Amino acid sequence: MIWEDRDRPSQDIYFETTKEFATDICCDPNAFLTICAIPAMRYGERRIAIDAPVCPELKDGLTTVMNYLVHWYGGTRRIIPIEAPLQSELVSSAPEPRAGCFFSGGIDASAMVRANRLNFPLEHPRSIKDGILIYGILEWEDDRTEHSFKHLINGVSAIANDANINLIPIYTNAYVLIRDLDPDFQFWKLEFQGSFLAAVAHTLSRRLTAVSIASTYDLAHLDPWGSHPLIDHHFSSNTLRIHHEDAALSRLAKTKLVAQWDVVLKHLHVCNVKESYHSDNYNCGKCEKCVRTMTALLALGLLEQTPAFKEKDVSKELLLKAAYLTDSYEESCYRELIEPLAQIGRYDLVDGINAIITRYHEQDLKGLMKRFDRAFFGGNLFNLSKKLIVSSK
Repeated sequence: MIWEDRDRPSQDIYFETTKEFATDICCDPNAFLTICAIPAMRYGERRIAIDAPVCPELKDGLTTVMNYLVHWYGGTRRIIPIEAPLQSELVSSAPEPRAGCFFSGGIDASAMVRANRLNFPLEHPRSIKDGILIYGILEWEDDRTEHSFKHLINGVSAIANDANINLIPIYTNAYVLIRDLDPDFQFWKLEFQGSFLAAVAHTLSRRLTAVSIASTYDLAHLDPWGSHPLIDHHFSSNTLRIHHEDAALSRLAKTKLVAQWDVVLKHLHVCNVKESYHSDNYNCGKCEKCVRTMTALLALGLLEQTPAFKEKDVSKELLLKAAYLTDSYEESCYRELIEPLAQIGRYDLVDGINAIITRYHEQDLKGLMKRFDRAFFGGNLFNLSKKLIVSSK
């Protein structure tokens, strides 16, 4: 990857897998176009150029995604041209239709696989045969974190084996190379994750003809996001379809699906605190995602049954400490737990959820007022109020 308009060194992007799947991974130009296009647009490049033929459908789709991102976020973003020769004929190396998915062992991915097994016969082309687990998103670069990843592979493999799918580990530095440009993960969350995942899928185009990405938001709470039902399918080529799955399901509905699967309850992985990954545990039990999932399992009467969390109860104090909400979707994840918690008499947690929702709206109102002040008054109203408070003292 060569930067033309930003003062950064040229960088080598790699995608690797294990020996078992070595013949399935390929240096697909569509993968490298997909992994580079959105960062190039976001970080000030005037074009994206590749000297190998790419799928015209993908090229058109990437331009459409750029339009979405400019419409959603504006700012300095500009649609940039894609300069590449085009494939003039259908190019397919997969011997037959074969579906895969991105599979981390979490609620979203496990619910997706569970729904797929319930809705598609095993012999159907959309029946998932392979699950892709990626190493390299969170800067896992040293021996200690690689050791943690191996523990995670063991747990996710147990779920994959029970679902009769092959687990394909993929190692890549594609995000780590630009991680310094994205210190708060906002580019990853809001713009990049869908194209990143699709690029990984394209490296497996010798094996797969369709790859599914599990939804984060449900339809009732859709916001602009880096993996979204409006954009993910635009990362498809004429030989590899990208599907965004299960946006009709709420977080609680997905958890109920997972609750029907004993192996998932044993090996469930929702935590991003990689230091917590051990041979018998993949969750810290303290972060927001852990607490949200633990509260849902408690509401369903399942927290005591799962070894995935060492803690077998959730306190109001833990909720208030961990759950600082950032959007309406996270609010909905907690709001839908109020009724089942009330049904089991956990009014302490109902009070806790109402408190964190109130806190979220108070903070959101303050943030809205500050944004309005910056947009129309240059921040002067907020500065004036601080001066008045100081002078009154």
